[in-house]
Order: sequence, then C-alpha cells, then structure tokens
Amino acid sequence: MNEKVYSFLAYLSYWLKKEDKYALQSPLLYNHYKELFKFIEERKNTDLEIEEFRNQLLQSQTLIPVLDLGAGSKKVNTPIREVAKITKYSTSNRKFAQLLQYFCTQTNGEIVIELGTCVGITTRYLNKVTKTKLLTFEASDELIKVAKGDSKLSKVKFVAGDINFTLPEELSEIKKIDFAFIDANHTYEGTMKSFKELISKTSPESIIAIGDIHWSKGMEKAWKEIQEFPEVKLSLDFYEIGVLFFQFPGEKTHLILDF
Repeated sequence: MNEKVYSFLAYLSYWLKKEDKYALQSPLLYNHYKELFKFIEERKNTDLEIEEFRNQLLQSQTLIPVLDLGAGSKKVNTPIREVAKITKYSTSNRKFAQLLQYFCTQTNGEIVIELGTCVGITTRYLNKVTKTKLLTFEASDELIKVAKGDSKLSKVKFVAGDINFTLPEELSEIKKIDFAFIDANHTYEGTMKSFKELISKTSPESIIAIGDIHWSKGMEKAWKEIQEFPEVKLSLDFYEIGVLFFQFPGEKTHLILDF
C-alpha cells in the first residue's frame, strides 16, 4: 500500500475512534486526561528557550552525515542531511513533548530513558522533569553533537552507538527505570526488542511511551502486540504517541484519545 494512503487511513481510523474526556467513565482516567491539558496550559510560558533552540536548528543549513540503523525518515532519508530538515521532520512538536513531560511527572522521575535523541528537542523537555538521570540513546555521533549544542544538560547522559548493544549495557547498571520513551528504530523488530528489554526494568509505577505507533504496518503491529503483554494494564493512544501503564484498577483497558 502507498505510504501516503496508509498514513491517511491510519489517521482516519484514529479520528473515527478517538474519545474526549467526557466519554471517560473512570474517574482516574478522567482526572489524568484533565490534568494533562491543565499541565500544558500551566506551562505555556515555560521552557520557551527549548523552542528558541528548535528555531535555531530550523534555520540551520548545515549538512551532517546521519547514521540510520532503523527504518529511517520518510521525508529525508539520505546519508547527508540538512539540520533544518531533520528538525522539521523528525522531532516531536511542543504539544507532544509536553505530553511526555506530563507522563514523566506521573512517575518518580528518578531514572528516565529516551531511545532516539535526534537533535535533542525532546531530550531537553524530559531533562526539565527528570529528577536524577536521563539517559538518551542515539546511533549517530553527528546528531549527538547537534543535540548537545552549547547547553550543559547536567542530568543527561548521551549514549552513542547501536542500541542493540548500548541499551543492554546501560540497563545492566540500572535497578529500575521510572519513565522511558521509545522513538529510535521505527521497525517492528526494533520496537519489540527495546520494549522487552525496558520492561524487564520497570515497576508497577513505571510508564513507557512509544513514538509513531501508527507510522507503518510494522509499528501498528508492534503497538497491538505490546498492548497484549500481561504486564500492560492500560494503554492510551494519542495517535503520534502511545502511553503504557503497568498498574490500573479493573480490567485491562485500551483507549484512543483526542489530543
């Protein structure tokens, strides 16, 4: 199926099924959903320097070599790429970055993991709500250089290399992760592998988010299979990002939510 047709059908399916807060019967879910929008509203004048950093990158015509070990980009999939185009097509917008911030704050936030640093936009947003350490993984050394910029992100550890090797190495030194964002590989196999490795270090209070869950048939398959893991008690589909909880009163629940 043509990628544009697939993307259209995937979004149409989401749009037809999505619910708003008034459809939520669980008081816990209703409050979570309401608090998410409250969090974003209260932070509308916060972290604006990150958006300034984004705007600087959007103006950069610098060309860098990018090492892709996953599915790559649909928009810019060449070995040499312009920083502006990488930033435009391969980063989460402010609203979704703040969604990740919110769910990170719903955990202890001591140990946070990001798979897929890219140019460091989401890294900076997560750094703001991480209490102790944020480990961010990226295969491309040149992207890490861009992501670091001139800022001193004292809580961030940049981990360079293939996550097939670097993630198990780093996890072996960690007792428990509180929040994780999987946004690196964009393939079925890579997403499943990363999720299985991360879930071995979760507790019932942990939360895992996955980016681009409707990006391709493979990502759709991974998202659906991950929902069925016995450890997953609640999954929330915001179209661009899926959020997983490992404790939730009542039966296993999957919701498709408007955002």
